[in-house]
Amino acid sequence: MTQTNYLDMDLLRFTTAGSVDDGKSTLIGRLLYDSKSIFEDQLEAIERSSKQRGDGYVNLALLTDGLRAEREQGITIDVAYRYFATPKRKFIIADTPGHIQYTRNMVTGASTANLAIVLVDARHGVVEQTCRHAFIASLLQIKHLVLCVNKMDLVEYKQEIFEKIKADFQAFASKLSVPDIHYIPISALNGDNVVDKSTRMDWYGGSTLMYTLENVHIASDLNHVDSRFPVQWVIRPQSEQYHDFRGYAGRVEGGIFKAGDEVMALPSGFTTTIKSIETFDGPVTEAFPPMSVVMTLNDEIDISRGDMLVKPNNQPEVSQDIEIMLCWLNEKKLQPGGKYGIRHTTKEARCVVKDVRYKININTLHRVEDDRTIGLNDIGRVLIRTTQPLLYDSYSRNRFTGSLILVDEFTNETVAAGMII
Repeated sequence: MTQTNYLDMDLLRFTTAGSVDDGKSTLIGRLLYDSKSIFEDQLEAIERSSKQRGDGYVNLALLTDGLRAEREQGITIDVAYRYFATPKRKFIIADTPGHIQYTRNMVTGASTANLAIVLVDARHGVVEQTCRHAFIASLLQIKHLVLCVNKMDLVEYKQEIFEKIKADFQAFASKLSVPDIHYIPISALNGDNVVDKSTRMDWYGGSTLMYTLENVHIASDLNHVDSRFPVQWVIRPQSEQYHDFRGYAGRVEGGIFKAGDEVMALPSGFTTTIKSIETFDGPVTEAFPPMSVVMTLNDEIDISRGDMLVKPNNQPEVSQDIEIMLCWLNEKKLQPGGKYGIRHTTKEARCVVKDVRYKININTLHRVEDDRTIGLNDIGRVLIRTTQPLLYDSYSRNRFTGSLILVDEFTNETVAAGMII
């Protein structure tokens, strides 16, 4: 993919979260329907189903219910991804279940998101789940959050109800690190302020949800300062045409690399310069996140998978003792002193859990010091020691070099997602 495509494509990944029955399915259906992102036969099928069910309207929630049927058959779908596009942008929605026991799915869906939509039922206001989802979005460094106050049609579109919910949420959000929060009163069922401006809430002067999604600025969310290139693969074709070719493939996770730049290979510490940067469509002059490229270097130095190319004057942290915020994803509890496999960027190692510092009460954000058992959906601060030094930045500085997963070595299940402090 050439550089120009990267800029044309402008892709926004967002996640939707809310309590059960807050209207997530209807909202996603409404976004797809009003942005004309569904096929006519899909629409006809929904109209037919709505009639059969006796709904007096086209029930857009049915658009996302194909997955519900699979869930009922016992097929587990943790996070459903949907794709749609408008002339301005392409979108990927990570739709996560609303139940309390699905914190781990929210973490999965939100880990790559640029923006989170948190739905609130106008009749119920800010509830425990609202705070939980906002906290997870903040923990995962999602920079943009949209609080959609849904079902405004059921509270007669009253401004004071919206303002009260907004004030309640602002009081909670002041404890979070989310720099950009939007508040939008909507009715997903009737389409108010979703894609089209509502005529029934002329007291609201802000943007519609779709306008916000199309125009939110995400380019500056990536780290363009710290140059990080974890090596995923060493390419040696050894063919007649490319007899001596040796390239290093991977994805740029931070900073900007240009041909001619001096780089250092870690952990060896050897320095060299970039000879060329190759892509599927041919060479480019520079590479930046999130481009996947192949770099060739001017000197033959020993580099293998799991190593990292950086700028000599801007290096990541290197350590075996690492403090992480851990979200536990497995039925089996965390074993203090337990040994786990660890995967960080392209590196694989093993680690031992040295200490559980505290657990977080997700609803109050208070530290729980007296109960340090970490089970499914719990979030806590943990110290681990790895068998090999990791090359990392703090998660708040770089979401890619600052995140890792723990793996059960016997079952090969991913048991935890971690954010390096």
